[in-house]
Amino acid sequence: IEREREREREREKDRIAVERATKEARERAAIEAREKAQRAAVERATKEAT
Repeated sequence: IEREREREREREKDRIAVERATKEARERAAIEAREKAQRAAVERATKEAT
C-alpha cells in the first residue's frame, strides 16, 4: 500500500510537470504569434508609407 501511494504521488508530480510544460509552451507560442503579427503589421505599414 505504501509503494502504491508513492507511485500515486509520482504520477501526480508528473501530471503537474506536464501541465506546467504545456502551459508554458502555449504561452510561448502565443507570444511568438503575437510578435509575428506585429512584425507583419509593421512591414505592411512601411510598404504603404513608401
